[in-house]
Amino acid sequence: PKIVNVDLSISVASSLQTHSVKGKFSLSGSRKLFFDTHALVCLLEENGFTTQQSEIIVSALVKIMNTNMDVIYKDMVTKVQQEITLQQIMSHIGGVKKDMIILEKSEFSALRAENEKIKLELYLLKKQVMDEVTKVRADNKLGFNLEKSRVKELYSINEKKLLEIRTEIVAMHAQQDRALTQTDRKIDTEVAGLKTMLESHKLDNIKYLAGSVFTCLTVALGFYRLWI
Repeated sequence: PKIVNVDLSISVASSLQTHSVKGKFSLSGSRKLFFDTHALVCLLEENGFTTQQSEIIVSALVKIMNTNMDVIYKDMVTKVQQEITLQQIMSHIGGVKKDMIILEKSEFSALRAENEKIKLELYLLKKQVMDEVTKVRADNKLGFNLEKSRVKELYSINEKKLLEIRTEIVAMHAQQDRALTQTDRKIDTEVAGLKTMLESHKLDNIKYLAGSVFTCLTVALGFYRLWI
């Protein structure tokens, strides 16, 4: 019954606290748990259990405690085992470190060789680029010089053409000036001739008028004499 079990657990706890340790049982390895089984058997007998029942109960408790202790200490190690394991780990770390140093040296050598190879390739590429740049510059310079010569030649040709055009223009201006001078002279000559003609016509007109006046006067005098 439940009440009996509670009383039993309380009695067992009080007996473990008050009675001295008389018996012991072994656990796994060198671990030992000291436990007063006789006192527990006596306590159970005092609470109405027979000697056989008490021994069976104590045996079951011992097995349960052994099982629990095995579970508790299953993942635990001793100090000696811990030191051995630590030494093994340190040895393994040392081997790994040594391998890493060797690998680092080999990788460093490989990287160094690769770096030298890349440097050589870069130097060759730089040289090739510089050669190409020099070639392009030379081609550009040659083309520039040719273009400059062509431009100078075209400039000279244009200067000659411009000089010829200027000469033609000067000649045309001179010819126009001569033509204008001749035209002015002709105009002056014509004007002078016209003035002379006008003067002669004016004298003729004056003479005609004078003759007409004299004629009229003569006629008038004749009529006047006849009339008188």
